[in-house]
Amino acid sequence: MTLTTIAPVITDAGVIAPTYYEVVEFLKAEYRAIYGPDAYLDNDSQDGQWIGVIARVITDCGAACVDAVSTFSPKTATKEALSRNVAINGIKRAIPTFSTVDLTIGGTPGTAISNGYSPDRNGNKWMLPTNVIIPPSGSIVVSATAEKAGAILAVAGSINTTGKPTRGWKSVINLTPSTLGMPIESDSKLRQRQALSVANSAVSLEESARGKILELEGVTRCRTFSNTKKVDDANGIPANSFCAVVYGGDSQEIAKVIKSKKSMGCALYGNTNITLLNVYNEPEVISFYRATVVNISYLLSIVTNEAYSADTAEKIKALLAEYTNDLGIGDKITHNKLVGVSNLYGAIQSQTYEVTSIQIKADGVVISGDYTLPFGSVAFCDPTSIEVVITSE
Repeated sequence: MTLTTIAPVITDAGVIAPTYYEVVEFLKAEYRAIYGPDAYLDNDSQDGQWIGVIARVITDCGAACVDAVSTFSPKTATKEALSRNVAINGIKRAIPTFSTVDLTIGGTPGTAISNGYSPDRNGNKWMLPTNVIIPPSGSIVVSATAEKAGAILAVAGSINTTGKPTRGWKSVINLTPSTLGMPIESDSKLRQRQALSVANSAVSLEESARGKILELEGVTRCRTFSNTKKVDDANGIPANSFCAVVYGGDSQEIAKVIKSKKSMGCALYGNTNITLLNVYNEPEVISFYRATVVNISYLLSIVTNEAYSADTAEKIKALLAEYTNDLGIGDKITHNKLVGVSNLYGAIQSQTYEVTSIQIKADGVVISGDYTLPFGSVAFCDPTSIEVVITSE
């Protein structure tokens, strides 16, 4: 198609700008219209190279214009522009949170531990409160915070070393796994939260409750279920009951939202019970479901060529882990999508290998075929748990 302009144009489908090659051909046509059709403008000529330089500048300007127009909508804006867009709805991008774990500290009564920490088996440091004093009983349970923000997993019993030698501090152990923190909120999750926030005034109480819960600080994932039948459903939700599955956030605040949104005659179902007082100062039990974590890992087999480098495997692991950790509650992990993620489409490294097979593991158990997360579960994947095996070169 012959271009009549190389400026970006806003159409019914959105803003469009010519490609680099379209701009080059346009400039060559204009050049020959001035200097004659016999002008030699191939890439090995000085004039042809100069046209290439000008075309690159014009293309970059066009791309900047497209990006600028894209920032006007939350659906297409990214990064800082998206943060500014959703601010109109009173929403802020969630900042990174730190993982926490309960540690049982043992030692001589009266021992003071100042700025102590304990490492786990993977070398992650868990920082104790600034001052910990061991009571007469000889042990105390304290909440330790991961040194780094994000999802740091410490399985039960993996923190058993005193990181800072202190006279009288004899033992440390985590009897329960860590509560995972979250990295800075991704663009996709922020868009989802913005879309749900406008559902607060929706007719459906279920949609409204979900939107309000997702607005709470610390809540990263939420899914709601309603069983309007007279028998238990496939998820075990009782008849005529509402269930909110929530990951993260303060239990009291979540319960308050559910209490304000539930309809009369509707029972609540969950594995967490919070007691709130109604307007008559009478106790009322609010139930919701705290999402459980399923540890996901993968075993990839790839065929490589001579251009393959070791750091490619690390990029594959990072992208697979990011994809897995962005999955919603009860989502399905399919091989088709895993292949797409692990192929690094668009990157130079994607030409150096081919994925021949992917094996899914859930809590260490090998899964045959695709895998659907159980009811009320979220996926967590540590990049270091992913194996990439080169079958041939």
